Amino acid sequence: MADMIKKGAHGCTREEQYVYPENPLLRERLEWFRDQKLALMMHFGPYSQMGIRESWPLSDEDAVWSRDDVTWEHDRDTFRQQYINLNKSFNPVCINPDEWADVAARNGFKYLIFTTKHHDGFCMFDTQYTDYKVTSPDCPFHTHKYADIAKHLFDAFRKRDVAIAAYFSKPDWHCPWYWAEGMEKTVGADRNPTYNPAERPDIWEKFVQFTQNQMMELIENYGRIDVLWLDGGQVRPQNGQDIRLSEFAARARKIQPWLLTADRTVGGENENYITPEQSVPDHPISVPWESCVKLGRGWGYRYDDRFMSVRELVHMLIDVVSRGGNLAVDIGPQPNGMLPAAAVRVLDGLGAWMKANGEAIYGTRATAPHEAGKIAFTRKEGSVYALIRQPEGVSVGGKIVIPWPEDVAGMTLLGPDIGLDFVRKEGGYEVTIPDAIALSCPIAPVIRMDMSGNA
Repeated sequence: MADMIKKGAHGCTREEQYVYPENPLLRERLEWFRDQKLALMMHFGPYSQMGIRESWPLSDEDAVWSRDDVTWEHDRDTFRQQYINLNKSFNPVCINPDEWADVAARNGFKYLIFTTKHHDGFCMFDTQYTDYKVTSPDCPFHTHKYADIAKHLFDAFRKRDVAIAAYFSKPDWHCPWYWAEGMEKTVGADRNPTYNPAERPDIWEKFVQFTQNQMMELIENYGRIDVLWLDGGQVRPQNGQDIRLSEFAARARKIQPWLLTADRTVGGENENYITPEQSVPDHPISVPWESCVKLGRGWGYRYDDRFMSVRELVHMLIDVVSRGGNLAVDIGPQPNGMLPAAAVRVLDGLGAWMKANGEAIYGTRATAPHEAGKIAFTRKEGSVYALIRQPEGVSVGGKIVIPWPEDVAGMTLLGPDIGLDFVRKEGGYEVTIPDAIALSCPIAPVIRMDMSGNA
């Protein structure tokens, strides 16, 4: 899976567009965000039944890349109606929010990013502004005790001290005021409105009110929301699609003053942190950021899925954290509401590594020289951590050189918590790791270097 991740991809950093919030509380919350390091992201909705890409096949503009797994229907209009009608069979009766939350909590995930609404417009919460929702009578799941999926998930994760980021799509391809009928473009021609908002401000204003009302429902009715994670970057003032997000954010923060907004790819005051998608920047980034990366082949469930190895996932986390970011790991629940067992096994492997080495991840910051070959560095308080990304089949035992320039008072191998012998050499420190101990941490051993009062 590692070869599917773009390294240093175009548009990854967006540092030049970043605007630090003036609000002191939001600056404080950004430091909280930077401490968390690890998020569980989940794409779940009616599309999960078919194992296809979420929403995107509805857009003809995106047909080439998004319909490669749509094999049952090739007529665009027939397909679109069949996709829309997936709400009438969506029935994940095996869902157990507490089990989902237990997986996250036991494996060290600090916040959840959950799709309350994707671009297709289907709502996984009990909105009062559309019937295209999981609690509607035409959705068979509406009688289930967990019918309001977002509410029960958020409650379960919060009980385990996992924070909440509510994913919400700004574009809504089911809303009659976004893909409006009878306009200059046909419905589904591309990802944008079927009309020019500047020429039809009456229709656009209805969409703005609809969107703000739904976002406010999440703020008012779904408990503490730490992040409003907004997808659909084409909805931006620069494109003539202004939903007056700053106005909304001001109202929302009267209720939840700590609220961060991740207005993805837009820049400006509402993109409180930047979100490289399916990519890992190849250099440190100085502003708050989070890579969102699929554990498998799809954001949502895929019947033919295959997942990263534990080693790949741990090494990616080290890449991200040593460069100053957070990692959001995405999995797609099965149509019945259970989590894929193979994905959970990988998360459990990550969790085992985090139990031994999380000290070198949580609450740390990037520190020069950042990386040297397979060794990456993080820093916290009076310690610097050397995280060694071990290739498959290679032992870290014996003598290794850690290219660290500062004075070091002591070294400890995390996990077994054993002090190590070391000597200063040109270019760093030569450290001796007994072979027998090295075998206990084959994926990525971590050495804590206690500084000599100069941290």
